[in-house]
Amino acid sequence: MSSVALLTIALLASISLAWALGASSTSPPLAPAVGARALSVMRAALLVGALAAAGAMLQGGTVSETVGNDLILGTSLTPLAVAVGLLTAAGFIAIGVATSYPIPAAFATTGAIIGVGLALGGDPATATYRELALFCVLVPPTGASIAYLTASMLRRESVPDTLAIPLLGGFVGIVVANVTLEILPAGSGTRPTIANMVSRSLGSAPTILGSYDLIMATTSLVCGAGVFLVLRYQASRSVDVAVRRFLIALGGLVAFSSGGSQVGLAIGPLGVLADDAAILTPRTVVLVGATGLLIGGWTGAPRIIQAVANEYSQLGIRRSIAALVPAFSITQTGILLGFPISLNNIIISSVIGSGLVVGAEGVSVRKITITAAAWLSALGGSCLVGYVGFGLASGLI
Repeated sequence: MSSVALLTIALLASISLAWALGASSTSPPLAPAVGARALSVMRAALLVGALAAAGAMLQGGTVSETVGNDLILGTSLTPLAVAVGLLTAAGFIAIGVATSYPIPAAFATTGAIIGVGLALGGDPATATYRELALFCVLVPPTGASIAYLTASMLRRESVPDTLAIPLLGGFVGIVVANVTLEILPAGSGTRPTIANMVSRSLGSAPTILGSYDLIMATTSLVCGAGVFLVLRYQASRSVDVAVRRFLIALGGLVAFSSGGSQVGLAIGPLGVLADDAAILTPRTVVLVGATGLLIGGWTGAPRIIQAVANEYSQLGIRRSIAALVPAFSITQTGILLGFPISLNNIIISSVIGSGLVVGAEGVSVRKITITAAAWLSALGGSCLVGYVGFGLASGLI
């Protein structure tokens, strides 16, 4: 088979995986708004597709670099390896959908790429694996803890919604000011964020921690204060309207973040081939991923959103907000570090944490145990299938 044919297969595999991620992994964040009847299913699906694609374009670089270049040492992925790896990941995700146990795309893709990389004769990137494992282990307790504390605050009568919702909005505003947006200008060794852009525009300032200076801190606080005041004003007029609008905005931010994170899983391996293929430039690779997420959100997300909305409606609006706050923060942390992470992992742990605020009776230990086992099986199984699959494909082609 010619190299052009193999490259075409790899490209189609990347688009297919991006579509699947757009339909499934990026759609849950706006389901709470649908469950609260703040958005229709179709409008939520349109927002999911657009926001996930925007996140892919503006934040997809760091995770793509890790997935494509940092999982295997001593060799580079070939078109055949990329095709086998992405098809393996897509297969495991499909199994998860069929069995109703969501398989984390990050686990399936990471395992598959490691498998084909080892089959190519590469060496394991042990240091990277340790970092990824530590982050994955910390995600569930961190997400559950933040969600539990947030839900507890929202339930306290001593903290009225007219104060609690603006406070949470202020925290989100501070995070947004420090979110990496690749369209923004940045100096050497600095991240392109709103806070950094303002700091560079105003000149040097005393540093607080590392490269983070006083102007950046002030900008972050101003952004947080701005969101706080807007929500405070809205809540003073109508608490219900303020809560619903904050829920929609928060869900949109998580959808945007998931696009920036999940696109790296689909295009990271493909990006390795960009240097060797004249028709496949880095910009084209990003457009492929963003387009796949966009189409997936518009065509496949309505069904997922409708199904998840029924589950979120049982949580209620405030507990849904409590689940989305850590989802946004942790996803952005993963993007900052360049770690391929599972949005399902974050969402599920956050939902469990927000649910614990009313007691542990509704938490199924059996379901959690089986889900965790399925996730670990996906990581090891995709690695094995990728390794064996590449060996078989190499012998046939």
